[in-house]
Amino acid sequence: MEMITCTFENNSKSSLRHVTVGVIVMKEGKVLLGKRGTYNGKPISEFGKWAIPGGFLDRDETSVDAAKRETKEELGIEINSLKLLHIVDNPNRPKEDRQNVNMVFIGDFSGEEIITNEEVTEIKWFGLDDLPPKEEMAFDFHDELMFYKRYLKENFQIPVLN
Repeated sequence: MEMITCTFENNSKSSLRHVTVGVIVMKEGKVLLGKRGTYNGKPISEFGKWAIPGGFLDRDETSVDAAKRETKEELGIEINSLKLLHIVDNPNRPKEDRQNVNMVFIGDFSGEEIITNEEVTEIKWFGLDDLPPKEEMAFDFHDELMFYKRYLKENFQIPVLN
């Protein structure tokens, strides 16, 4: 997938960035991660690496609705008490070719059903001090979880916009 090129009313063109959401799903001090799989039979980017649930913001959808939808689609669970942790808009985001703008939420796990599917081949709870190595995690999600740990320790005001 590439940048979105749009032609505006005045015939000017621009490459636009995608908007994505990610959710740090917590329960009893542990975070729920899924291993990235395939979509329509094709490996998705960062295939086989651990990730927080998330994906693209759809048209006519709020960021909160997208966060809930993506978590339900990927992990089969409902989340509640969503809080915006921060927005990642770094155009040089690691392992990223589209310059996504990612809104990272914190959500509390509710319910019991956890599923795997084509997009997520394995699901596992990890202690925040027992995360997979950085090289086994997709995109910059390891950094996001380190940022979340810092938030828990320092209790600074969120969301953080940087």
